Amino acid sequence: MEFDKLDAILAGQPAYRIGQAKEAVLKLLIDDWEQAQWLPGNLRQKLAQDFLLGIKAEIMSAPTGDSLKALVTFADGLSVETVLMRHHNDRNTVCVSSQVGCPMDCLFCATGKMGFKRNLTASEIIEQVLLFARILKKESRSVTNIVFMGMGEPFLNYENVMAAISIMNDPKGMNIGGRHISISTSGIIEGIERLIDEPVQINLAISLHAPNDVLRSKLMPVNNKYPLSALLTAALRYVKNTNRRVMFEYIMIDGVNDSNDCARELAELIRSRLSLKLAFINLIRYNPTGEFNPSPPARVKVFKTILMRAGVEATERYRFGQEIDAACGQLAVKAKS
Repeated sequence: MEFDKLDAILAGQPAYRIGQAKEAVLKLLIDDWEQAQWLPGNLRQKLAQDFLLGIKAEIMSAPTGDSLKALVTFADGLSVETVLMRHHNDRNTVCVSSQVGCPMDCLFCATGKMGFKRNLTASEIIEQVLLFARILKKESRSVTNIVFMGMGEPFLNYENVMAAISIMNDPKGMNIGGRHISISTSGIIEGIERLIDEPVQINLAISLHAPNDVLRSKLMPVNNKYPLSALLTAALRYVKNTNRRVMFEYIMIDGVNDSNDCARELAELIRSRLSLKLAFINLIRYNPTGEFNPSPPARVKVFKTILMRAGVEATERYRFGQEIDAACGQLAVKAKS
C-alpha cells in the first residue's frame, strides 16, 4: 500500500472518491476492494490492480492471548516486527517499527544485531497498524494506542514517522488522538526539538537505561554524541514548551544498571534537571536476548522504592509476550538466520 500514490491512481475521479477510498481502507478496514460496493465496479477493479490491500505477515500469539507479534514482509523482501498488546481495560496498543534494523547499536538490543537496512515509508508504518486493526475489528474492538517503540530510531526517520502519525491522527483516517500516540527515542536531540513544534500533542519517551554517562555510553553508543547533560536539557525544553510529561524508559538488567547506587543516582539526575510533576521513570524488566538477564522482580521493587522515596514517580511496565520473543528484533533475527 502506498497512500501517497492513491491520489494519482484516482486521477480524473470526483474528489470525494479519494475520501471514500481512504475511508474504506483506514476506517472500515476492508481487505478486499470488492467489499467497497459503494464504489463503481470499474473503479474497484482499478484499485484492486493498482492499490493492493494484502499485508504479508507471519503472526504469533502468546499463550496468554494478551499479545500478538507479527513479522511483516514488504515488497523488497525486508521484514520488520510489530506487536499488539491487549490490555484489561479494553485498551489495545500497537507497537510499530520505523526502520528495518537499527543504526544505534545498543548493546542490549536484538535489533542492533541486524544492522541498519533502510527507513520505512509512511505507508509501511501504517500497514503495521492496519494488520492488527483488521484482527481487532473481528473481535468488535479497535486500536486505541500507538507506540513507536519497535525496531529502529523514529527520529532518524522523522518525516515518514510524522506522515504516518498524520494519517493515524486524521479524523478522516484512523482517528487516533495525539495523546494516544507515543514516540520513543534513544536520545536524538534534534528530533526532540522538532517534536516541540508539532501541532499534534504526541507523547515523548526517552530511553535512558543508565544514570550516568560512563554506563550509558557503554550500553548506548548514542550517548557519545548526545550525553546526558545535553539530553536532559532538551527534555527540559520539551517540558517547558509543551507542558507535557516526558517518560524516561529504564530497562532493568541484572547486575548492570539495577543497583541501589544506580537508583539513587538516577533519582538525583531527574530531580536536579526536571520538574518532578512532568517527568517519570518507567521501569522495564529486560526481555533476554542472550547476552544479559532481566533483574529479578524483587530487585525491581527495591529500585522503584528508592526512586519513589526520593520523590521521583516510577512505574513498572507489564511484560508482554516473552514467550513469543517480544523484545524488538528477536523474531527478525531468527527469520534472517
